[in-house]
Amino acid sequence: MRWLRALAAAILSALLPGAGHALIRDWLRALLFAGLYFAALAIFLPPPADLAAVGSVSESAELLATEIDTVGQFVLSFVMVFAAVDAAIRALGFPPGPNGPDGTDGPACPECGRELDEDLAFCHWCTTRLERPETEDAAPDEEEPIHS
Repeated sequence: MRWLRALAAAILSALLPGAGHALIRDWLRALLFAGLYFAALAIFLPPPADLAAVGSVSESAELLATEIDTVGQFVLSFVMVFAAVDAAIRALGFPPGPNGPDGTDGPACPECGRELDEDLAFCHWCTTRLERPETEDAAPDEEEPIHS
């Protein structure tokens, strides 16, 4: 099921950079990629007045094709592809997220590696059902001899 989530994250990030990261709950990267993409759009797109003046979708596509130079097309494409690849890699768990097995103090999910709440029977990050080890009954304390 992990690969399906990675595929969905990659497709969402290809459509709108940052959306795939939001799917896998990597909020900082989602904001980073979305901000980077919208900043590139603001820099390389023609002014909104020019876009509003066109009458049809085909005319606006022609305007975008002629107005955005090669560098702008490269930057926008690079951000989209990099966001899609990064979201897929992060969804697969390579490298582990910020709360991965190396950075946790408590128990970690065996599936996604993120820190767990000890009271839950499932991982609230990836919804994997957790099997808790049976707690063995502690041996009763030995009674201390009574000193008289």
